[in-house]
Amino acid sequence: MSKLELPRSAIHRLSAQAVERAMPARADGSVGYVRLCDGGGLYLVVTPGAPFGKKRRPPGKAWLFRYKRGGKWTDLGLGPLRDVNLKTARDEAAKLRLKLRLMRDDPAASDPLAERRALAAQRKVDTAKAVTFREAAKAYIKLHEKTWRNDKHAAQWSSTLETYAFPTIGSLPVSSVDTPHLVKVLQTIWLEKSETANRVRQRIEMILNAATVRGLRSGPNPARWKGHLQNLLPHKTKVKRVKHHAALPYTEVGAFMVTLREQPGVAARLLEFTILTACRTGETMGACWSEIDLDQKVWTIPAERMKGGRQHAVPLSPRALAILAEMRELRHQEGDFVFVGQQLGRPLSNMAMLTLLRRMKRDDITVHGFRSSFSDWSAEQTNFQREVREMALAHAISAEAEAAYRRGDLFEKRKRLMSAWADYCAAPPARGAKVVAMRGRRA
Repeated sequence: MSKLELPRSAIHRLSAQAVERAMPARADGSVGYVRLCDGGGLYLVVTPGAPFGKKRRPPGKAWLFRYKRGGKWTDLGLGPLRDVNLKTARDEAAKLRLKLRLMRDDPAASDPLAERRALAAQRKVDTAKAVTFREAAKAYIKLHEKTWRNDKHAAQWSSTLETYAFPTIGSLPVSSVDTPHLVKVLQTIWLEKSETANRVRQRIEMILNAATVRGLRSGPNPARWKGHLQNLLPHKTKVKRVKHHAALPYTEVGAFMVTLREQPGVAARLLEFTILTACRTGETMGACWSEIDLDQKVWTIPAERMKGGRQHAVPLSPRALAILAEMRELRHQEGDFVFVGQQLGRPLSNMAMLTLLRRMKRDDITVHGFRSSFSDWSAEQTNFQREVREMALAHAISAEAEAAYRRGDLFEKRKRLMSAWADYCAAPPARGAKVVAMRGRRA
């Protein structure tokens, strides 16, 4: 049998005036935490004041009910004096004494503190049920969108969730989203749009992780891949063979460049500049004069314009510098873009280079594919180290240990590599030529 004990004292020992005048002063004259007994387990707790801006915060006063059950004393807060007056506190204490008296013959019954905690947990569950997955997703996007690279990334988040996730789980409580829901969302697009489906899964996983931290749900994340969905859905690499950008064999790049240099117009110079720098199309199309140092012969692309979110310095070969000089002579409008389009203050569009390739009757290749041409040539026809080639392409270093120790950008080595690439594009070697040692080559 569980034994109930309350402090043995007469009840209603405090007066309203005593409660009002109570100060945190001990018998020895010191100021500190004071507990005044009203009897029957009810106490008024007075805490010292504290600095609060230019004024001093007055002492705090709150009600406490103290009881002993199962050999353990428990303190149960009843609220501050400003919200709970003396009469209300006594009424609440009387109810608790009666409840404890009725519970003393039932060892399995939960005490008032346990009931309060159960009610708080239930309120959390009720709150979670009121928050839908759509609301949780929008809150996540709003909180993180300023940390993403650009507005396009945030728009992709919203559009993919709106298209693929919200129709199935958008109106569900975020706490109830489970594995069957995820399978229903993904299975219709997993085989046809594997890359998109995987991004949707990753985004749902992050939203549900955030909801768990916020206390809106509990348990394992049903959108996790490793050890969970990988047992229900095939890996994306097995669903559909990755389709790479059509690339021109590096042995044919020289002949192509001869034809390209004969083409007039800004689009032709942009394509040639893109090939010579081995950069991505978005990076060269958005090239600005403020990013280029002609004296140092370097083009520094800011982090916000790079796919990897890291600043990238591109050494410029003599031919690349000649193209920039030609573009400067053609400037017919104010603005910072190097390769300007027809619209005022806007760069040339990606379609301009695609249209150029079609006009050259080269529908079999893509602009991005020239990065593969450069990669193959540097691997097979030079002795430059792999990390130099990877940094020239602005690829992220996959190995964590290697990435931690390699803080530099190998610029001097990349300068020699890009100069050799420009020479190769201008005068391609004959088929079957031997590997050319570039390690000792000067810029």
